[in-house]
Amino acid sequence: MPKVHFIGAGPGDPELITVKGARLLREADLVVYAGSLVDRELVRSHAPGAEVYDSSSMTLEETTAVIAEAVPAGKKVVRLHTGDPSVYGAIQEQMAELDRLGITYGVIPGVTSAFAAAAALKQELTLPEVSQTVIITRLAGRTPVPERESLGEIARIGATLVIYLSVSLIERVVEELMMGSYTTETPVAVVCRASWPDELVIEGTLEDIAGRVRAAGIDKQAIILVGDVLKARQEGLKAKSLLYDREFSHGRRKGTIV
Repeated sequence: MPKVHFIGAGPGDPELITVKGARLLREADLVVYAGSLVDRELVRSHAPGAEVYDSSSMTLEETTAVIAEAVPAGKKVVRLHTGDPSVYGAIQEQMAELDRLGITYGVIPGVTSAFAAAAALKQELTLPEVSQTVIITRLAGRTPVPERESLGEIARIGATLVIYLSVSLIERVVEELMMGSYTTETPVAVVCRASWPDELVIEGTLEDIAGRVRAAGIDKQAIILVGDVLKARQEGLKAKSLLYDREFSHGRRKGTIV
């Protein structure tokens, strides 16, 4: 049984943590949580008796030391991350340290902000005859991005893009996207603090989204969604899925056309 659990807390709404994640948080004796993005109230309400550390001001060595001291003492430890820890969660380096120390651990997935943003927009990210590919990426900043994964290169595909950690450089985002398959008319949505009480949604096109974002004062904690799927709510569907088509047969249903 793992002594340490990395748990995705979800995008912000405290009810969007998974049932399993919430249970393990309640059982924890010690919680190290990402205080810059995870609501402290989530920790307070689910683990009121636990020893709590806010990792926003801690280093990798410091968080590892706290965990390494707690485990031999028989404490149940939760490392609470925002969203889903597998997406820009910096957990691989933490798990490597626990491997080195021989400490067992498990990972509990969470709802990443990309999907909370899609929910806020009431938008499916994959639509028949429009896009069947979703790419999660970011603009190069202090953290470099391989050249083959630059926005300009990725934009050539023309898929649905979900761009993290880049809204403060929205003009650069637009510039690089225009190097690919997108045009000034390509729809864009920016969702700031998805699922939080102060969630803010800005919609536009590549031509005007930068100005709209600047006017709204958004410079962090926002997801940028790009692609023609965003036209569906205004222009209607190009095609419907075959999954519920009465003429389509599959393993669970026989359609009118075999």
